[in-house]
Formats: sequence, structure tokens, C-alpha cells
Amino acid sequence: MILVTGANGNLGSATLAALRARGADAAGGSRTPRDGMRLLDFDDPAGIDLAGVSTLVLVSAGYAEDDRVVGRHAAALDAAARDGVRHVLYTSLTGAGDHLGFALAHRATERLVRSCGLPWTILRNGLYAELFGGLLMWNGGAVESAFGDGALAAVARADLAEAAAVVATDPAPHGGRTYDLTGTPVTAAQVAGRLGVPHRTIGLGEYRRRLDAMPELLPFQPPMLVSIATGVRHGFLDGTGPDLAGILGRPVSDPLVTAAAAAAAGK
Repeated sequence: MILVTGANGNLGSATLAALRARGADAAGGSRTPRDGMRLLDFDDPAGIDLAGVSTLVLVSAGYAEDDRVVGRHAAALDAAARDGVRHVLYTSLTGAGDHLGFALAHRATERLVRSCGLPWTILRNGLYAELFGGLLMWNGGAVESAFGDGALAAVARADLAEAAAVVATDPAPHGGRTYDLTGTPVTAAQVAGRLGVPHRTIGLGEYRRRLDAMPELLPFQPPMLVSIATGVRHGFLDGTGPDLAGILGRPVSDPLVTAAAAAAAGK
């Protein structure tokens, strides 16, 4: 059986759906499981049960400070080794993102994955096109961003979910491999153009001030978002490669379409 962690989240649920669409014997795990899901609370290591799981799709357990995220991943990997899991697939962060504010938790987890004693595959996911569009801010009839003229090699989440499903369904050929799953570059101005509205650039200081004024954000999130903005703005996240299309066996989805839909939804 294939078990997908974080199955109530966006990537986890999409990966589980992609696996089931391929006819795989797959189940989801979550700290808040719905019917048919397995209870998985990585903050309770003694209670993690991975019995009967052949392939574990470990979706990054973010939304916390780095030490807590890495601790959760370590607990999951310890349970995988204990319970006889035969392959671990970890959803990481694109190699171009080493400077981002949330990269270290991914790189530390990659070290744990490589040393866990189990066959493994690491999928270094590019940033979501949905995220890129969602970070554009509406102001009157225009969108604003701190991305400047920079481009992001954004990826539709559905493509990343499908890639994870392809690998998890037949993991052996992918053992010991690290794939960089990036899309095609897209700019904020292109997204605005598709929506038929102007794009205005704001400075990083103004962007940070706006983020700090958003009470719904957790303390560690504004620095992470600013790091994305400065990375895009200065051309560190626009590189693409062949890995995603190679796994999918088809061209990647157009991120402009996905990003524009996400931006429109936030109006």
C-alpha cells in the first residue's frame, strides 16, 4: 500500500487523488483524518503507525519553525524504518531555492532521508503557480507585487501531484534519485496581462510592512514570503529543467493559466 501524509492538505490530497486515478492501492494519513484515512500525528512519535505501508509519500509537514518541522520528519522516517516501509518519497524544495527562508528544513530532511537506511527518492518541487498568483495583491483595478520584472519557474500543483503518483506507483527505477521539478518561467506582468489589468511593482520594504500588518500570518511566515519575493525579483528562481516533463511523459502545464486563476480568485 502507498500512504500519503498530509492528505488533508493541497498537495497531499491531490497526490492521493492522482494515485487513485491510476488505480493504485493508496491511502491518506493526517493528524485530522477523514473517513478512510489513517491517524498520523508526527508530534506524537510513539503513536505513528506505518504497518502495511510499502511506499511512504512524505509530504513536507510545514507550518512551523524549522526545528519542529525537521523533528516531525525525523519521527516519520524512524517509524518507516521500524515498520518495514520499503521506499520513501519526500516532497522537497527546488534546488534553486536554497536561499529561501524555508529551505533549511527541506535540506536537513533530505539528509535524514538519505541516511534513513531505506530506498528513497527526493522530489525537489518548484514553487506553485497557485502561490505565485495568490501572492499578487489587488489595489483598485490593478495588481501589485514585490516581484518586479523577475520570473518564477512556477509549477501547477496538479503536475507535482501527478509526478509524485508516477514515482510512488513504481518507485524502484527512481531509487536514490533527486529530481528538480520546475515549470516554465512566468512574470507578474504576464499574469496581470492575462487578467487584462496593470501590474505595479512595490518595494520589498513596503511588502514586508503589508505582511506584518496581516494578523492571519504566523510569525515565521512574513520572512519566508519576503524571501520568495526577493528571489523572484533578482532572478534566482527562473531556471527550468527537463525532470518534470520526463516523469510526466508530457509537457508541463502552462503556469500562467493557473497563476492567473489564483490571482483572480483573490480579487
